Amino acid sequence: MATEPSFMDFIADQAGLGSRLTYRKMFGEYALYLDGKVVALVCDNSVFIKPTRAVRGQHPELPLAPPYPGAKPHPVIDELLEDNRTLQRLLEDTAAILPMPKPRKPRKKKAGMRTRKSRD
Repeated sequence: MATEPSFMDFIADQAGLGSRLTYRKMFGEYALYLDGKVVALVCDNSVFIKPTRAVRGQHPELPLAPPYPGAKPHPVIDELLEDNRTLQRLLEDTAAILPMPKPRKPRKKKAGMRTRKSRD
């Protein structure tokens, strides 16, 4: 069962982080970004936050589950979604701990590829 777009809208509203919080659809599910860092995955209408010491320190009781088959277990924060202050703090603390993503290298042109010249 894929995550519903209305569920993503709900999470964005609850977090109250405005344009700092974005999400991107990937393989029918979503990655949740805060300040350009992936802080959580949203799969099957459940939120799986990155396992960081901030999450373990603030909420050690959260259940762990893999967001998709073969993934490492992540804390599931579904029970915290109604508490917007807690959700916001948890997302911000997680983003603060995570490193910035490495910049992508520009694509190289394939060897032997030429542009077509027009004939006059």
